[in-house]
Amino acid sequence: MSIQLAGDVGGTKTALAIIDSELGPRNFLEKATFASADYPSLDALVADFLKGKKWQLARASIDVAGPVVNGRCQTTNLPWVIEEVSLSKELGIPVRLVNDLDAIAHAVPLLESDDLETLSPGAPVKHGALAVIAPGTGLGEAFLEWNGTSYRPYPSEGGHTDFAPSGSMQLKLLNYLMARFGHVSYERVCSGIGVPNLYAFIKDSGIFCEPDWLREQLAAAPDPAPVIGQAALDDKAEIAVATLELFVSILGSEAGNLALKVLATGGMFLGGGIPPRIIPFLKRAEFFHSFQNKGRFRACWPISRSTSSSTPRQR
Repeated sequence: MSIQLAGDVGGTKTALAIIDSELGPRNFLEKATFASADYPSLDALVADFLKGKKWQLARASIDVAGPVVNGRCQTTNLPWVIEEVSLSKELGIPVRLVNDLDAIAHAVPLLESDDLETLSPGAPVKHGALAVIAPGTGLGEAFLEWNGTSYRPYPSEGGHTDFAPSGSMQLKLLNYLMARFGHVSYERVCSGIGVPNLYAFIKDSGIFCEPDWLREQLAAAPDPAPVIGQAALDDKAEIAVATLELFVSILGSEAGNLALKVLATGGMFLGGGIPPRIIPFLKRAEFFHSFQNKGRFRACWPISRSTSSSTPRQR
């Protein structure tokens, strides 16, 4: 028996679990989720999780939303600095930090059909490159290449690349956000922190009015993105529906960009916390139109015919 601590550190929530490596990654001995912002550091959060537990841990593996360099990560959407050395000393066991998209990409080849919701079946090329785009609190991107015996993941910080608008409305969105932020990345418009930016743009543009009940809910919510998303899914407010439609269009466009850059003939996977919650919108025409709308390359690129698009089912 080899008991290990596994963790997934995100800008909004952190999930920790105790696993037995002999039982495989799908069987948790214990599991808990915490609001990341409630803790001053990951060390404090882990200590809270392990309080009163008597597991004899052999090692820990934790993925973090942010770049990991030499065992250290300055988290992008949290005021935390996480270090393997510090956490290892605190726990008394070896600790490995990895980028969250690196972890997701490692898991992709292990996914089974029941784990996925297929958006477009396509005709994947055997051993073709795989792409992963994952909007959660932030926006992560990664890809996998076949090395002759297995898939090797490559994480990136592609979510922080410049937002490239498509169409007049997105051009107006870019100008609107440049006045607020200066630099506008894809994460500013295609993530949990980006949803309120899209909503504010549509509201301030006067395209749709904001209902009083929605204004009250947003004012009371610690995180407005889930409120906006649920109002759109329930078709209760035009401004919310327009926001989610714009989000899905931008996501489809950037997913297509990523597929082109890595020639993802093996498949495109949507991860992160948002896609499993908005599957009805992802199956609409807006997503696929934006994914395939690549100008002169639209009619001839192999991605549009071969790439299977999937997102994990919500558990």
